[in-house]
Amino acid sequence: MREEKHATTEAQRNRLMDGLRAFGANYTDFTQRFATWLGLHSTDAAALAEILYAEDQGNPLSPARLSQRVSLSSGATTALLNRLEAAGHIVRSREHTDRRIVTLRSSPEIKPRAEEFFGPYTRRMATEMSQYSRQQLEDFEDFINHLRGTMDSLLADEYHDPRPGSPTKHTRD
Repeated sequence: MREEKHATTEAQRNRLMDGLRAFGANYTDFTQRFATWLGLHSTDAAALAEILYAEDQGNPLSPARLSQRVSLSSGATTALLNRLEAAGHIVRSREHTDRRIVTLRSSPEIKPRAEEFFGPYTRRMATEMSQYSRQQLEDFEDFINHLRGTMDSLLADEYHDPRPGSPTKHTRD
């Protein structure tokens, strides 16, 4: 009986991991379609999506934070921001009392286009989530936060050197 329960739990974990992987792959495809729809390179579109999302959450990004979010060097991020600004998709402003801090915002022209593209996604996800109780959503949120923390830890501790062929750290020194 115990082995059967373990096999069932293992199968469930495998299905969950497969579902998360598939959702991640679908989201990558979704952002690629956003890039194509806007006529942007996928990295530029991913950065624009991060800027839009952060702005919607009330926490606009700085270039340094965007650089972390899209895993680019500061120089590559500057070039990306120059392209997005030249295309009229973003604006850089100095809103902070420390005038050295730059805030990234979407341009008035891109906001309606982004809402047009992301609107169906937002509505369908809200409809899907409305089928679950508050407790189920809290449990799922807790689960996702734990997985995210695990992934953040793995990236920081085990896979911190992204160069091909570089050794990964598998044990603590």
